[in-house]
Order: sequence, then structure tokens, then C-alpha cells
Amino acid sequence: MASTTGTRTLHHWIGGAPDDTPAGRTGAITESASGDVVARVPFADAALVDRAVALAAAAAEGWGRASLGQRAKVMFAFRALLDEHREELAGLVVREHGKVHADALGEVQRGIEVAEFACGLGQLLKGEMSAGVSSGVDSYSLRQPLGVVAGITPFNFPVMVPMWMVPIALACGNAFILKPSEQDPSPSLLIADLLRRAGLPDGVFSVVHGDREAVDAILEHPGIAAVSFVGSTAVARHVHEAGTRHGKRVQALGGAKNHAVVLPDADLDLAADALVSAGYGSAGQRCMAVSVGVLVGDVAEPLVARVRERIGRLVVADGTQADADMGPLISDAHLRRVTGYVDRGVAEGATLLVDGRALEAGDRGHFIGPTLFDHVEPGMAIYDEEVFGPVLVLVRRETYREAMELIAANAYGNGAAIFTNDGGAARAFEQEVPAGMVGINVPIPVPMAYHSFGGWKDSLFGDLHVHGPDGVRFYTRGKVVTRRWPDPSHRGVDLGFPAER
Repeated sequence: MASTTGTRTLHHWIGGAPDDTPAGRTGAITESASGDVVARVPFADAALVDRAVALAAAAAEGWGRASLGQRAKVMFAFRALLDEHREELAGLVVREHGKVHADALGEVQRGIEVAEFACGLGQLLKGEMSAGVSSGVDSYSLRQPLGVVAGITPFNFPVMVPMWMVPIALACGNAFILKPSEQDPSPSLLIADLLRRAGLPDGVFSVVHGDREAVDAILEHPGIAAVSFVGSTAVARHVHEAGTRHGKRVQALGGAKNHAVVLPDADLDLAADALVSAGYGSAGQRCMAVSVGVLVGDVAEPLVARVRERIGRLVVADGTQADADMGPLISDAHLRRVTGYVDRGVAEGATLLVDGRALEAGDRGHFIGPTLFDHVEPGMAIYDEEVFGPVLVLVRRETYREAMELIAANAYGNGAAIFTNDGGAARAFEQEVPAGMVGINVPIPVPMAYHSFGGWKDSLFGDLHVHGPDGVRFYTRGKVVTRRWPDPSHRGVDLGFPAER
């Protein structure tokens, strides 16, 4: 199935099979640890997207009418196949994205958990019933599929983020068109083949590759009812505005600047471990990465010492190495972008404690080491903007209230965490912090599949979060039925009841 051995060209997946329609344009897929081009991916144009939508629409009619039992059977088989092929999926992520093996396996596991959630579709799609709302009248609700829906997903989680969307959309009876990142698309093709092997009817799931041309074709196509997106805030805003302008339901998850507040009473070893693992895991290329540590009061000096000591133990290497803690960035272009932010941080006056630019990784691959700034303030680019790399910045504040004011003033509201042993402070934080996901002594508070994932402010455009209950609501339409049946006794029908005395 889909691999990136050699420099062959990948394919789209349309109508339940590989589609090798000649492409006018292609993009390069690089092995992040070496920088070598290992494959090319075809870019879809509007005509190819239109053909995928037409086949999906035809398939959606039958799939949407399939019984819950039939759809559940496919979901259970799909979940089993994902588990069987978890190492293969993780291997594709390591090669094309650059994650270390443990991170890649963790991503696959979180995707499998959403498939498990979708297996409960019989429970998830239950409506409500109110009998006897009037004489002979009952009222009840239904949830029905939208038809053809689409997902546009980022490079940083090429398995997990598509899996946030695909199993739930399919379980709800929709056909799904996935436009994965053109930088690491191979896992999507393996997912397509596993769905085929699980018994999903041809055409119900499609993969179309491409760049903005393909994205805009999806957003403008009248046959697509809804679009899910995860990526940067600038693109999320475009997706939301363009999609809704063309009459679509849209959920668009944007960027983040996640803060972790450390109070003076915190367990400093726990907090230091958390800042390092959450700041540098996956080379910081996570929308839930901790990118700002807010050090309150006299916690700063001892915590900074602990963080620096832990950074010194990190091994930055090819993700296939057993001892690697952090791998490369996704591309040379992204490496230049992240390095540019480090340059700006120095120029704007932040204190550079650990300089990842000094990493000795040779001249191959897209490597930068873990980077640590102290004495950072709002107004600096490394604080205000999403770096999306292994750059952790530290801000010092005297009080809890000052830390909260700092977070409230930031444009993003994806996730936030606090480290403290004070239950009152923790409860105040969870109630007050303007973020969609909150951690208490947990640095990356990504919810389990049976809750929903999403942020506030510029981290989310739309009303509903992904997966969990919000995912079911997003991929279905509600309908309420009010039903009256005439009383049979009024038509002379003997119901066998004894006569009233």
C-alpha cells in the first residue's frame, strides 16, 4: 500500500480505488531527517474535485440509508485494522513528518480512540421521544446525515487529525472527502485502503491531494455540505469565511499560543518535566504544545534551572533512532521560518538561554535544537505569534492575577494549564481562563475521544468542536417529528378493552 519508497508519484483515492489521473502539477515529499525527496504527490484541480464529489454523492445515498448495524460493522472492522497496522502508520509518520517513533505511535493511538468512539454510533445517534404531548400526539427527534462532507488537515498530525473527523462523519452516514497535507500524505492513503478492507462501500471515502487550488475547489463546491479544518489561524479564517459564504457548515480550528502558569507552591520537578515534554515534543509542531511558561513570584529562578538541566539531556536525532527525544521539522522552509523567529527574539531583547540554532546535525535534514527564551514580554514576535517549533518562551509575573491578565489579553485561546498544589487556585483557574481546553497539573490537556476538542478566540472559527458529542452534531442535521395517529376506537375498532362502567 501507500509508501514513499523511491521517488514515485502517489495517487488520489476516488471511487474506492487508487486514481492515477495525470496531474498538471505535483509537489515534493521529503524525508524530514535527510531532506531527500522520496516521492511526489499529484495536485488536484477543480475538475478532479468535482469528479470525487459526484462519486461521493452517489455513494452517500446508499450509505446514509444503511442500518446502524451495517455501519457499526464497518467501524468495528476499521478499528481492528487500524490496530493491526499501527506500526505501519507510525512508520509513515516518522519518515515523512519526522516525529520520533514514540510520538508517532501516540498519534496513531489517539486516532484509534476516535474510531472506538464511532463504533458506538447506535448510542450516539439516538433521538429523544415525548409521548402524548397532546391527545394522540407524540413528538420525537432524529439526527440525519448531511450527505457529502470534507476535511482539510495539517501536516503535524497526518493520522490523528484526519481520524478526528473521518470515523464520526462516516458513522453518521456521510460520504467524506479528505484533503490531507501535501507534505506528508501517505498515511491518508493507507487509511483509505483500510476502510476499503473494512467493507466501506466504494466512493464513501475519498482522498484528493493538493494545495490552495484544491482547498478552494472544496470550499466552493455546491455538492459539499460541510467542511472541517485544522491549521493556522490565517487559513482557518479563510476557510470559515469562504465556506460559509458558499453555504456550508464549517468548523475551522486555528492556531494557538498555549500558556502554562506555574505558581510558587507547584511541584517544580513535575512542572519542569511538563514544560520540556510539552514544549519540545514533536519538535513543538503541535497546536497544543506549551509555548509560554508563566512563572509566578519566586518560582522563576529554581524552575529555570530545572528546565535548562532537562533540555541538556534531550537527544535530537532521526526519529527512527531508539534514543531520540525530538526529531526534525517538517521542511526546510519551516526550518527557516522557525530560525527566523529565534533571530527576531534575540533582536527584540529577549534573553536566549538555550540556542537551538547551534545544534550540530550536519547539513542534512530539517533540524533545530530545543530553544529557550527568558524575560519575554508581549509585543515580541516570539510571544505574540505562533512559532510552531521547539521554542519555549518564559514570562515572569509577580501574582496569579497578573498571569491571568496576560492570558486574557492574548489573541489565542486553544489550551492553558496551571501547576499548583492549591485546590482553590486550580478551581479559580479552570473557571476563569479563556481557553477551550484546560489542564490542572497536566501540560497538554487534549480531551479523550468521547469529549470534544477545540479552543476559543482566534483558535476556533465556527460553533462546534471536533470529535466527541460536538462531532456527531456537526456531521448530522436535527429533525423533530410531531405525529398523530387517530384513536382506533373512533373508527369502530374493538381494541379488546373492557367497557367502562
